[in-house]
Amino acid sequence: QVQLVESGGGLVQAGGSLRLSCSASGRTFSNRVMGWFRQAPGKEREFVAAISRRGDNTYYADSVKGRFTISRDNGKNTVYLQMITLNPEDTAVYYCAARPSVSQVISTTSSAYTDWGQGTQVTVSS
Repeated sequence: QVQLVESGGGLVQAGGSLRLSCSASGRTFSNRVMGWFRQAPGKEREFVAAISRRGDNTYYADSVKGRFTISRDNGKNTVYLQMITLNPEDTAVYYCAARPSVSQVISTTSSAYTDWGQGTQVTVSS
């Protein structure tokens, strides 16, 4: 099991940028496929981005492709989500999540992830 703590959320104007961080405890971080999800008020949690264990493969939701970049630093046990050109539709609580260490494949399905952070709020004003 890995414990995840997100940070970096906040209030930003439309067109602005934020970088979210997710710090993981434990020694298995480098064996975990990592993902970012988000949940807006009244909506279901949705996939945002995911990254392979070594960081050499990434996948994005169509709604964020070209604007968001996921990356990881296994030496720091941290995964990042760089967000640019934010718009009000990006307002949500953002969660990072980890797949089980036996799983090597990126997944866009929240049920494929077993460990979750508490979330960080991102609010984009128009």
